[in-house]
Amino acid sequence: MATIITDINDLDLTKSYTYADYLTWDCYERTELHYGKIVVLDNTGTLHQSIFGRLMLLLNHYTKAKKLFLYQAPFDVRIFNQSKNIADHKTLTVVQPDFSVFDSETKLEERGGIDAPLLAIEILSPLSENYENELKHKFEIYEKAGVKEYWIVEPFQKSILIYTLQNDKYIGLKPIAEEGLVHSPLFPELSFNVEEIFRD
Repeated sequence: MATIITDINDLDLTKSYTYADYLTWDCYERTELHYGKIVVLDNTGTLHQSIFGRLMLLLNHYTKAKKLFLYQAPFDVRIFNQSKNIADHKTLTVVQPDFSVFDSETKLEERGGIDAPLLAIEILSPLSENYENELKHKFEIYEKAGVKEYWIVEPFQKSILIYTLQNDKYIGLKPIAEEGLVHSPLFPELSFNVEEIFRD
């Protein structure tokens, strides 16, 4: 039986791990695996939680009406860039989007998502490590995995960046800020004013 790790300091952040290893961690800190490397996620503050709650209400209403499947962090999504249903000991990437939307129960199981969601949304944290994680690393992960639409929510600029997948590459739309209208290319009826998310 595998040893359960309860202290993040017992892990070597320079080593590579798999999803099988990941399942043995029961630490206070939330973690992800990016191509086998551990990424420790930032703690969320009140601003993040306020935005999260408002987005949750909007997304929940829309996805229920469209019979889509909405999940929010902490919810593991295993990313497979080549063959599907890779064994736990060969799976190297596990992420926890703030929100992920799926269109089929075949991509879901008790432990989480088992393929790229249609839509992934990340709310940035003020810490620089998180900015690099969301803006570079997760961008590349989601693009390679085939996530059709990726939103980056920037609390301090009060803006939302939307990327859509075209010919296996993300194309960025004009940032939506101030009183702009958020309009999802993937889900045309998913539309709301950005003020609804960032209001004080």
